[in-house]
Amino acid sequence: MTMRRPRFIAEQARRARGPLGRLIAFIMARETWAQNRRAMDVLEVQPADHVLDVGCGPGRALSALATKASRGRAVGADPSELMVEIAIDRNRDLVRAGRVDVAVAAVEALPFPEASFDKVLCVHVVYFWPDLGLALREIRRVLKPGGRLVLLFRTSADAASVQGFPPEVYRFRSIGEVEAIARRAGLIVATDPGGSEPALLVATRPPAA
Repeated sequence: MTMRRPRFIAEQARRARGPLGRLIAFIMARETWAQNRRAMDVLEVQPADHVLDVGCGPGRALSALATKASRGRAVGADPSELMVEIAIDRNRDLVRAGRVDVAVAAVEALPFPEASFDKVLCVHVVYFWPDLGLALREIRRVLKPGGRLVLLFRTSADAASVQGFPPEVYRFRSIGEVEAIARRAGLIVATDPGGSEPALLVATRPPAA
């Protein structure tokens, strides 16, 4: 039987704060790194790309994204002021150089103009979005036509893993449900690997007419 993690720990994963939030940030940066790398490989960042990491957490992926986008820019967005503070400190040299920026922002209201980014990355954050359709429509808005989105997340099919997460904080969907919502949000679902956990979903904003 899987032991359910305490709700106060789950809340910190959703929006970190205080000393416990700093510990959670450290753990997250280590535990999710391999999965971030997997998602970044699929994102196929090009040297001139402008890339957004939604729910960037402690910002470990931002330096890797900035390296890939050597003539572009990597931007992080996270609803936790603490996580943004940690991400800025972790990437302070790149921030000073204008290669990385980090904003306090919820996915439903991203503080960026229309068609700002070539690529968008979201790793282990869809569980916390109360309205997935609204979130994906906002991501579509900030993507350039033809821009790519990669979502990495555990699905409801991974019962052995997800039963340990409190449902008051985490919502796990099937890959089919996420695909359908993405299509209704105006995205083209380009890849459904199927069967792997965590799942990877790749989608694009339709090219301009």
